[in-house]
Amino acid sequence: MRIIIHNFHHSFHHRGRRGHRGYGGGDIFTHSSDTDCLSVFGKKCRKFFSLPSLPFLLSLSSVSSASSVVKTVMNLLLCLLLLSSCYYKAPALDSEELSKKTKDSLTYLYERHYTWNTNLEVVDDYISLECLPIKDTFIQLNKGDRVVVAEFAVHPADSVDSVWVKLAHTQDEQGWIREKELKKSFVPTDSISQAIHLFSDTHASYFIIIFALFVGVYLFRAFRRKQLQMVYFNDIDSVYPLFLCLLMAFSATVYESMQVFTPETWEHFYFNPTLSPFKVPFILSVFLLSIWLFLIVALAVLDDLFRQLTPAAAIFYLLGLMSCCIFCYFFFILMVHIYVGYLFLALFILVFAKKVYRNSGYKYRCGHCGGKLKEKGVCPHCGVINE
Repeated sequence: MRIIIHNFHHSFHHRGRRGHRGYGGGDIFTHSSDTDCLSVFGKKCRKFFSLPSLPFLLSLSSVSSASSVVKTVMNLLLCLLLLSSCYYKAPALDSEELSKKTKDSLTYLYERHYTWNTNLEVVDDYISLECLPIKDTFIQLNKGDRVVVAEFAVHPADSVDSVWVKLAHTQDEQGWIREKELKKSFVPTDSISQAIHLFSDTHASYFIIIFALFVGVYLFRAFRRKQLQMVYFNDIDSVYPLFLCLLMAFSATVYESMQVFTPETWEHFYFNPTLSPFKVPFILSVFLLSIWLFLIVALAVLDDLFRQLTPAAAIFYLLGLMSCCIFCYFFFILMVHIYVGYLFLALFILVFAKKVYRNSGYKYRCGHCGGKLKEKGVCPHCGVINE
């Protein structure tokens, strides 16, 4: 039996659920590999995100050597640390059109990252506001109560915290609290800020770690018995799952870099959140772009996954992929904190680049089983001769 196949860059046909190409009208066609799909995906992303901050992420499919990838990422990380655009720009207060109150409000916004009329919500079980200037008189607020910033005051004699903030719950319930206690016990009412607070909560982090370890051990045992497929080791025919883990590692590295080197930038973002990667400091723009790209690649993973595996196998694969992403997040958070995470990120990019390079060496697919072929001839998967 002889089957004629074509080069990947010509005619295409739909793929079956397990990654095999389909049949149509007696003619058999080949289809492009996932490496080619990643290249097309990168071109589309470059059109959508017209920023120079992610060219190495969107052109990994054309990497010619691993050393060039490592050099590119190290240059980018160096830029993240040295560029002055890592901080929010101070507001221009020299305009005569601005009133004194507006200038003071902008000054507080730049220095404190929040200002008058900022809405906050209590996250502790309860908190007490002191009714100054009357001493030993307090107003108690419970979890979920909302307040608004009404006034600022500086008490140089206070050895704990010289900055005090007046909060108003109602017209009759107003009191003062130290700024340190405010940032610890209150969260902005914005949904993005509350999501950040929930994700970074200590108890939630411990739960995620335990869940990841449980799922990881279970999937590892199943993998040893050859029952399930896992990312990279017994992986599906796609580069997107490993790319998703790489994006998670990269996002965690950038996030922790902000926490270590520019904590004020993240604090300002926390009180004034946005989903737009534009008009924000460079390092924050890179972080937001990586989050958006993570969501796009996640959709690509789901598309490949449910076309190549049965629904039951796809669900277990997704559990393993989630465990890998969670592990990457916490691992790179810890490693960047001790300044060695950048080396591990470079090694991760090297591993991904090698996988892309290996996949790019397969120019053909078998016309019978859909298996990858480096050259025409006998298919090593099914034994059919391809010409």
